[in-house]
Amino acid sequence: MARFKEDFIFGTATSSYQIEGASNQGGRSLSIWDTFAKTPGNVWNGDHGDVACDHYNRYKEDVQIIKELGVDSYRFSIAWPRIFPEEGVYNEEGMDFYRSLVKELRAAGIQPKATLYHWDLPMWAYEKGGWVNRESVDWFLEFAEACFTQLDADVESWITHNEPWCASFLSYHEGHHAPGHQNIEEGLKAAHHILLSHGKAVQLLKNKLGSTTPVGITLNLAPAYAESSSANDQIAMNNADGYTNRWFLDPIFKGSYPVDMMNLFSKYVHDFNFIQEGDLDTISVACDFFGINYYSRAFVKYAGNENFLFTSAHSTYKKTGMGWDVSPQEFKELIYRLREEYTDLPIYITENGAAYDDVLEVDGSVHDDERVAYVEHHLQAVYDLNEEGMNIAGYFLWSLLDNFEWAFGYDKRFGIIYVDFETQKRYWKDSAKRYKEIVQARSLLKETVQ
Repeated sequence: MARFKEDFIFGTATSSYQIEGASNQGGRSLSIWDTFAKTPGNVWNGDHGDVACDHYNRYKEDVQIIKELGVDSYRFSIAWPRIFPEEGVYNEEGMDFYRSLVKELRAAGIQPKATLYHWDLPMWAYEKGGWVNRESVDWFLEFAEACFTQLDADVESWITHNEPWCASFLSYHEGHHAPGHQNIEEGLKAAHHILLSHGKAVQLLKNKLGSTTPVGITLNLAPAYAESSSANDQIAMNNADGYTNRWFLDPIFKGSYPVDMMNLFSKYVHDFNFIQEGDLDTISVACDFFGINYYSRAFVKYAGNENFLFTSAHSTYKKTGMGWDVSPQEFKELIYRLREEYTDLPIYITENGAAYDDVLEVDGSVHDDERVAYVEHHLQAVYDLNEEGMNIAGYFLWSLLDNFEWAFGYDKRFGIIYVDFETQKRYWKDSAKRYKEIVQARSLLKETVQ
């Protein structure tokens, strides 16, 4: 029977704003998501993260669920407004929560994988310009140093940033995420400062603090495919790839921004002087691993009325509850490309999963066959890639719990554990039971995968 190697890491993942709740407990101040979510029209049904999964108060129960799943590692993020509720004001009580969480994980035999930034920028930082302001790099470093100093001894590995594309372009250019701006120049500056803060945080951990704890960054990558072989659709595919993937991959691994995209952006951005001398050397600092969040491919066609000449095209693929193509083969093609063009670092799949319209039965069961199949097919792809020497070091299923799904509020459920948000009761979905089996056997029992 084909088995995953013993050193392959099985995990699951969450993020602070999506699960913690306790928005006014423990000295926490507001984040941009608190404000954005409570602005009418931004989030489905007016949902917000004030309570979410109440993980802040129920973390011991949740750690027991993780232990029962049998996974090796748990990826979580640290809420910046808990640690620095005001500029320069460190909050010991906020750090105590993460100390307790990490110790609980360690006691349960689970490796803590900590993400510094998963989008909950403090409002005080936003009011001073947020990521558009280059000073944000210094604010982030102060936050990073506090986390490194207090938690490094117990954290198995660090991720500086989760999905810079979302925190910059989706948030400052497209406006779908907090703070909800629609300005490409702001998006580009935010992206650059986030990447710069990544590089400086890695240098801080390795050089100033002398830590040997592995550190990396996580990008969300969506390989672009064209609707047709026409010249127009090939342009669309190139630009979609540049906007979503290469704008972040190239500076991290090649120390440069893609020139074709700079030319495309220059119609809207008239001054690239926010990219200062030495910045790209810092951004491309050596890391220990590379994190990828993969959900779906991008399927695009030419659109002359769009700024960057592409828009989504319709495909005949099976879809998740988000309307995203189920595309494990394209995931494999993405990894081949990364290995050929970008990096030989160990790769962790730091998020992979799917939302579906789950139904809680009267007996407490949730039969989420589509999610089970989604996870199995992507894990099969991971297994196949490793058989080909692609060095996928671990897989983190998104998400442990149903949670606050950003602009979709509580309407979209990604969890393998069903959360009744009225009672906060947790229920195991079939996908959680199946994942537990896979982890225990370190095998997919390949004959069950169609």
